[in-house]
Amino acid sequence: MTLEVFLDDTPGETRGVVSRDGQWTHLLIDREGDVPAHRPGARSVGRLSELAPALNGAFVDLGAGEPLGFLPLRKADRLGVGQKIEVEVSAAARELKGPTLRLTGPGEGAPRLLSAGPTVAERLAALAPNAPVRTGAEAIRAGLEAEEEALAADHLFAQAGLSLCVERTRAMIAVDIDHAPAPGRDGRRDKARANRDGLAQAARLIGLKGWGGLVAIDLVGVGHDGDLMAKAARAAFTDPEAVIGPVNRFGVQMLSIPWRTTPIETRLLDAGGRRSVETLSIDAARRLRLALAEDTRSPYLTVRCGAEVGSLAEPLIRRLGPRARLEIDPAFALCEPRINSD
Repeated sequence: MTLEVFLDDTPGETRGVVSRDGQWTHLLIDREGDVPAHRPGARSVGRLSELAPALNGAFVDLGAGEPLGFLPLRKADRLGVGQKIEVEVSAAARELKGPTLRLTGPGEGAPRLLSAGPTVAERLAALAPNAPVRTGAEAIRAGLEAEEEALAADHLFAQAGLSLCVERTRAMIAVDIDHAPAPGRDGRRDKARANRDGLAQAARLIGLKGWGGLVAIDLVGVGHDGDLMAKAARAAFTDPEAVIGPVNRFGVQMLSIPWRTTPIETRLLDAGGRRSVETLSIDAARRLRLALAEDTRSPYLTVRCGAEVGSLAEPLIRRLGPRARLEIDPAFALCEPRINSD
């Protein structure tokens, strides 16, 4: 197995990327504006703000404002409103939901952060302990390529004769596996291989996108060996908390995987599905940083962007050094930033 690890520390945002055998498996994103108490692994003293019996849990004030953290409760847990507890973030915030918490013990004092969660660099070290970390221009390009795949719905694997459509709704993740059988091959074996490969790619892509929840995977063909497909699904979805369900009579493999991180599209896009102003401002800094690394001869390089993006990008670009320039052009609105050496 070939393992590659990349760390892109652009002003405003740090990205960690992992590739296994030439395929992106992890895209980690931390932004400087993130709430430290909401990051996975962060430990805090919290105050139980509200019990939510219908949700089998409680909302916890971490001293970091809205949204509140959510603590799943067991029947044996005896907690009351106002009680101080120590908690750890087990899953990041997503959409309008706050972080999911794990109870670690009783707490004292005001709600506050006790210790921050692991950084992107520390998470990369945990994912690939002995792999060298590549930085600079190649790390920037790796992050851009991984982002492109993470945001796409349709994925083609021509060598395997596979195409996958991976989409998420509010209710579930839907995966459609299509296969173009190779002439002259045993049809049954070819179908089984296509489904194994398709499940593996589905698991990789869902992880890359940062998704969790109920998953429905439309397999190739019907009349599947349920035990064989369950083993293939378990081999693909390796999270110990993943629950592998049956293949139904329509040839759909059902399973459930836990939420761990914020979805990539939530990180990068606004409510309308466009790149947010914050994302565009970091894009400007990142693309200028890449251009500066690739062009070492020009005395300076200039990135042009619209007024709204430029106001956020300006402090980021100043941190790139004296060769980095920003020009605000009202005609650009929110379009892609442009770079030149004029």
